Amino acid sequence: MLSLRLNAFGLIALMLMAPLAGCFGEDGGEKVRASSLTVVQADSLEGGMWQTIELKASQDLAVFLPYFVQDPGSLRAQNGTVLDLTEGSSVEISILLPPRNPDIVFLVGEYSRTNWPIRAADESWMDWIEDGSEGSSVQVTDNEDEGGLWPWVVPGNSTGGEVAHLHLTTERPQRSDLTEENGVGASEGWVNGRDVYEWVDFITDETADPLDPADGAVGFLDRWIGNGNPGYEDAITYFEGVMVGYGLDVQVHRFQSGTLWAVNICAYKTGTVYPDEWLVFGAHFDIAPYATPPTAVIPGTEQQGYGTRTGAYDNAAGSSMVLSTAKVLADFDARRTMVFCLWSSEEEGLWGSSAFAGDLPAGVTVSNYLNLDMAGINYPGDFALSVYLGPDGTGDVIDQKGMYHLAEWIGADAFNLADQIENGREEWAAGGESPLWENNYKDTVAIYESPTARSDHDSFQQLGVATLGWNGVVDGYPCYHKTCDKLATMEEYMTTDNATGEANLVHSWDIVTWWAVYAFLHMDQSPVPNEL
Repeated sequence: MLSLRLNAFGLIALMLMAPLAGCFGEDGGEKVRASSLTVVQADSLEGGMWQTIELKASQDLAVFLPYFVQDPGSLRAQNGTVLDLTEGSSVEISILLPPRNPDIVFLVGEYSRTNWPIRAADESWMDWIEDGSEGSSVQVTDNEDEGGLWPWVVPGNSTGGEVAHLHLTTERPQRSDLTEENGVGASEGWVNGRDVYEWVDFITDETADPLDPADGAVGFLDRWIGNGNPGYEDAITYFEGVMVGYGLDVQVHRFQSGTLWAVNICAYKTGTVYPDEWLVFGAHFDIAPYATPPTAVIPGTEQQGYGTRTGAYDNAAGSSMVLSTAKVLADFDARRTMVFCLWSSEEEGLWGSSAFAGDLPAGVTVSNYLNLDMAGINYPGDFALSVYLGPDGTGDVIDQKGMYHLAEWIGADAFNLADQIENGREEWAAGGESPLWENNYKDTVAIYESPTARSDHDSFQQLGVATLGWNGVVDGYPCYHKTCDKLATMEEYMTTDNATGEANLVHSWDIVTWWAVYAFLHMDQSPVPNEL
C-alpha cells in the first residue's frame, strides 16, 4: 500500500516504440545486461497495489520504470521514470504495478541514457518484446513538480538504440472468503470489482425494512426525480454522507429553471497546483421513473412497461464505481481539483449534469470529464465493452487521437486486453447492421468516438471538453429501463460457459473501474485536449 501522502499523478506518455534486446554496449564496451539489475522482493510483487520495492545494480546502468511510481521528493505519483544506478548501489521505489496483467517489464540501458524505445499503444510490453515491432521513443526530462527528484519521461525523437529488458511476474492479492464463482481474482487491490459489486448489491437490496419510510427496503430504491419523492431524497442524504465520510468537501447542488429541476451530489478535493481546473468523474444516480404501473406488461408482448424501482444496471453500477473511486482518491492531493459527482435527472434529458456544467464558478474550467453509465453487461461476458470518447466531429476518422491513444495505452498492457481491443477495432470498422451496444460480441473491447452522446458526457462536450466513458449493452438489454433491471438479472445475462454471472460482473466492474482510475491519474498531470 502507498503509505505516504501523494500529491498528484503523473504522465502517461503517448508513445509507440522499437524492439527490445537482451543486452547492449557502445563501441565494443562492456555490455549492460538485464541480470545486472536485481529486484530484491521479486518473489512477492503484487499487482494492483502500491508497494515498496528495492532495486540493486551490479554495474553502472539506467533503468526505465514504465509504471506509476512515487517521487520521494515531492511525494507525488508519476507515470514512469528513469533512474541511474552506479555499481553496488540500490534504491527503494514505491510503485503501482498493473492490476490485471501479471507480466511486468523494466527496461535496462547504459548509465545516464536519456532516450528509450517503448511499446506501441495497442500492445502489451510482452507482446512488444516478442514481436519486435518498431515505434517511436521517449526521452528523459526534468521533474516539474516542486521538490520533485526523479525525472519524467515525455515523447522523444530517438529510441537511443537497443535495450535490455527485465521480465518479472506479479500476483494480485485475493480475499480469503471468496471463490472463483464470486470473482475472487478481482476481489482485492487499490480498487477492485468486488467492492463495486457489493455496492450495487446494497443499493438495490429489496429486502423489506418496515422502519424505512422512504421506500420500505434495505437498499435505496425508487430513485426517480420528483419534488418530495422520499426515496429520491433518502438516496441523496445517504450518498452525501458516504462522500463526507471519505473526507471530501461535499455539496448538494439544487438547480431549478422554470419547471425543470435537478439535484446533484458532488464531492471536491481542491487541487494544489491548478485549483481552478476541475477534473470531473461522474455517473447519474437517478433511475427511469414508471410510465406504467410496476407490474404492467405491454399488450401483445411479454415485455414489462417502462420504469424500474432498482436500476441495478442503469445506473447503480456507475454510481457504485464513482463511490469506489472517490474512496481511494480522497486520500490524494492532486494537481487539479478532483470532483466526483452523482448526477440526477439524466433520464429526463441530462438536467443534472447540464445544470452543473452551465453554472461553473467564475474562472473555473473543466479539464476533462469521465463518465460511468451502464457498465457491467459487457466483456468478459459475451458482449462488447465500449470505451467511448469525444466529441466526434467528422464521423469517418478519429478526431480525438490523444484520447484514443491513451485509452489503448492503458487497456492493452495494464489489463492485458490487446487482443480484445483488436477485435473491437475490426468490428467497429466493419460496421454491421446493429451497433456494438446492441448485439453479442465475444472477447471484444471497442474504443471509438461516440456517435451518439446519450449520457452525461454530452453536457461537458458542449463546453468543448474532451471526455471518456465506458458502457456495455444498452438497447439490446431486455431489462433496459424496466422493472427487471436487477442485479440477479445482470448475473443471469452475464453467465458464460466458463464463469458464473457474478464472477463475470465482478471482473467487468474491475476492468472499468481500474480503467477510469488510470485515465484519471493521467489526466491530473496531463489533461487530454479537445482536438476538434
